[in-house]
Amino acid sequence: MPDVPVPIQLPEKVLQFGTGILLRGLPDYFIDKANRQGVFGGKIVVIKSTPGSVEDFEKQKFQFTTCIRGIDQGKKVEENIVNTAISRVLTAREQWPEILKAASQPALQVIISNTTEVGIQFEPESIAQSPPKSFPAKLTSLLYARFKTLGNKSAELAVIPTELVPDNGKQLRNIVLQLTAHNQLEKEFDHWLSEKVFFCSSLVDRIVTRPSETVKASLKDYNSLTIQAEPYKLWAIEGGEKIRKILSFSAADEGVIIAENIEYYRERKIRLLNGTHTISVCLGYLIGLETVYECMQNKEMSSLIESVMLREIEPTLSLGARDEYRQFALDVLDRFRNPYTAHRLLSITLQATAKMKMRNVPTFFRYAEQFQNVPDLLAKGFAAYLLFMKATHHEKGGGHPVQNRQTPAKNAQHGGHVVERHRQIGPERVGALRRQGAIERNRFL
Repeated sequence: MPDVPVPIQLPEKVLQFGTGILLRGLPDYFIDKANRQGVFGGKIVVIKSTPGSVEDFEKQKFQFTTCIRGIDQGKKVEENIVNTAISRVLTAREQWPEILKAASQPALQVIISNTTEVGIQFEPESIAQSPPKSFPAKLTSLLYARFKTLGNKSAELAVIPTELVPDNGKQLRNIVLQLTAHNQLEKEFDHWLSEKVFFCSSLVDRIVTRPSETVKASLKDYNSLTIQAEPYKLWAIEGGEKIRKILSFSAADEGVIIAENIEYYRERKIRLLNGTHTISVCLGYLIGLETVYECMQNKEMSSLIESVMLREIEPTLSLGARDEYRQFALDVLDRFRNPYTAHRLLSITLQATAKMKMRNVPTFFRYAEQFQNVPDLLAKGFAAYLLFMKATHHEKGGGHPVQNRQTPAKNAQHGGHVVERHRQIGPERVGALRRQGAIERNRFL
């Protein structure tokens, strides 16, 4: 569908928790595209919950450039898109009353969030704070404000968390109900939630990064908001026709999938893409590499990544057809080899323990139960993770604890040490490790 002129003034239909590059590179990309095609006609109000100013957004009049680089169906893709979907960015700490007003606008249809895997948790707190501390409490507070302002005149609202946890929509709904009870809110609010608010589990899949130096050099108007994304894009949202009607922007791109059950999409993405990332990045960093692309250009790391994905992770998957998993895995490997994407290993290690628990620990036990053996490469990656987490200094500028990396040779020795220690675990130790694993399993899970 050809683009149409986007009106300068559009109603604010979306409230978004988070300013991060994934949200801007995927949900915001779809909404901007839909606006250009004239099939949605709505702007995004972004809520910034973390410390810091929104000066960068204000300088750019809330616009940013998405640089799409990669290979799509054998064709080279180089496209720069100026995204104009955001109307304003509000800080939770300083502008909470204004955020409550934004949530109470009749035109609002969608609430999106991305607060990492640790964001969807119940914290017993008052939603009357300005603002509440946790994301679920902030969400409950603004939903309650909407209820008090609009009542039954409120339009139906879709709440779509994108945090990478199973059944994120259902989990978030349950926490909102817990907070409703904890704050002793009226029963009418519970009824309003069940009638007017739909919590939709969802899954996002797109590699979005800061621009590579090559891409930066090619841009005349590069700024701190500029992002880079691969051509591949997927946003799977759980729902039926009612949700499809609310999310009219889904008609603009086949990358938005609305289905009654999205577990198949979640399973393949979390295990094959995210799981492979998490199990390999610490070893890659310890041997002196900086990005996923560099790992794929290194003979040993490339072999490990391909083998752990195809030989140890993929065989444990059960939903869907085997050939579909294999094709997705091969496509993921091609995405890892994208020379345009500078996906830094350290950025993947953020929240490393939560990610390891969610993405890889279940695969360990599945493999052991299915094959009655320890998955060799997964164990090697886990050993590297343990070594990596024994931090000896902080990465400059970000307070990120990492292992010392004095020279490439010494880094290689670190990685080699991990591999050698793993090799020393002989068959006689497997049974003991498995028994110990059974003891530790509940503690870790």
